[in-house]
Amino acid sequence: MMAENAMEMGNAAALCRDCGYRGPAGVHCPQCAGPRLVRHPELFGLSIGHVDCDAFYAAVEKRDNPELRDKPLIIGGGRRGVVSTACYIARINGVRSAMPMFKALKACPDAVVMRPDMEKYVKVGREVRQMMLDLTPLVEPLSIDEAFVDLSGTEKLHGRPPAASLAGFARRVEDEIGITVSIGLSYNKFLAKVGSDQDKPRGFFVIGKAEALGFLKRQSIGLIWGVGKSLQAKLRKDGIATIGDLQKASREKLNARYGSIGDRLFYLSRGEDERTVKPDREAKSVSSETTFSGDIADFDALNAILWTLSEKVSARLKTQGITGRTVTMKLKDQAFRTKTRSHTLPAPTQMARAIHDAGRALLQPEADGTRYRLIGIGVSGLESDADHDPARDLFGEGESAEDAAERAVDAVRRKFGRNVIGRGIGFKAPQDKAARR
Repeated sequence: MMAENAMEMGNAAALCRDCGYRGPAGVHCPQCAGPRLVRHPELFGLSIGHVDCDAFYAAVEKRDNPELRDKPLIIGGGRRGVVSTACYIARINGVRSAMPMFKALKACPDAVVMRPDMEKYVKVGREVRQMMLDLTPLVEPLSIDEAFVDLSGTEKLHGRPPAASLAGFARRVEDEIGITVSIGLSYNKFLAKVGSDQDKPRGFFVIGKAEALGFLKRQSIGLIWGVGKSLQAKLRKDGIATIGDLQKASREKLNARYGSIGDRLFYLSRGEDERTVKPDREAKSVSSETTFSGDIADFDALNAILWTLSEKVSARLKTQGITGRTVTMKLKDQAFRTKTRSHTLPAPTQMARAIHDAGRALLQPEADGTRYRLIGIGVSGLESDADHDPARDLFGEGESAEDAAERAVDAVRRKFGRNVIGRGIGFKAPQDKAARR
C-alpha cells in the first residue's frame, strides 16, 4: 500500500511482481521494465499472507472457454436462484455475490449465466493449495479458493523473503493453472485478509506495523471480522461508524456494551491479532442446496432432488477422504421461512445412500402440502476416513452390497463421466432447478 510518508516510500525497497526483481526502482522495474512494483518500508520483514483467488468460479470457466473471456459471466442459475460468483466485467455492471439472480440479470442483461461445477472448482482449488504447500506447510484453508499462509523462517529455504515467494507463487498460479490471485501481506491474519481485498484483481497489498493504526482508523467498522449488519447498526446507533471511533473506546467499555465480542473489537481495531496460522483447520460441514425456479410441494419431486444433492455431498466427502455422522436437511418455504432438521447416525458415513435415507426420513413429515422454494442437505461431525482405500472404491471389500455397488458406480463415473450412470430416483428430479451450490 502507499505509505503515509512519501519520502519513506520513495526510499523503500521494491519488488517486481512480474520478474521477481528486488532492489531500488523508479516508476518501472529496472530489470523487465514492467510497472507492477510493490514498495513498502516493511516489505521484506512481513511473513503472514492471505491468498484469495480472483472471481474463482468465473475465472475457471473463462480459462476453460476462451470465448467467455471478454463477456460478463455469472455463476449461479435460475431466475429465483442467487449469484455464486460474478466475473469483474459483470461486477462493473453492479452484479454481486449472493444477489438474487433476477436482480443480477436486470443489472447486467447481457451476462452469460452458468451453473456451478463444484467438482471442477474443488480440483482447481486443490492445485492452488498444493502450490501454497510448496512454499510452507503452514497453510490454513478458509474455503476452496482462499487460505492463510505463514512463511516465517522460509527465507533460507527458498533463498528469498516471504514477499518474493508470494509474488512468485502468484506468477506460478497464472502460468500453470491459468487463473489469478490477490495477496495480502502483513504481520497478522486479520490485516493480511484485509489486505487481499484492497487491490483486486491480481492485487498485492501490504500493511505494516507502522501504518496499521492509521490505515484502520479510516475504515468502516464492517471491515472487522464478525461485525455483521446487525452489529454495525448497533454500533452506529452508539455513535461508532469507523474503526477510528473504536480506537477511542476502552476495552472495559466495549466489553460492557457489546459482551464477548468486545475484546475482538478492541484488539482488531488496533491491528492486534494473536491468532496463529493453523494448518489443521478443518471444515465443520459439507453441504449442497438448490433453489427451485418454481415452488414444489410434492414429496416425490422433493425426494428426487434430495437424492441428487446427497450424491453431491457424498462425492465431496469421498474426494476429501472424510466421513460425517450428523445429517441435516434444510427447507425454505414460500414465505422465506427456513426449517432445519437433523439426525445423528449410529456410525459415520460418506455414502450417498445413507445420507439420502436420513434426509428422506427428515423430509417426510415436512412434506405436508407446504410449497418449498429451496431444499438442501449436509453432513457435519466430520472426521477422517481412516479406513479409506482407493481400491475399496472398486471392489467394496468389507462393505454391504449396496455400499459396494455405490463405490463401483463411483469408479465408473471417474472413468467415463458423472452422467454415464445414475440411480433411477435421480431421473425423477425436475429439470428446471436453479442455483445449486
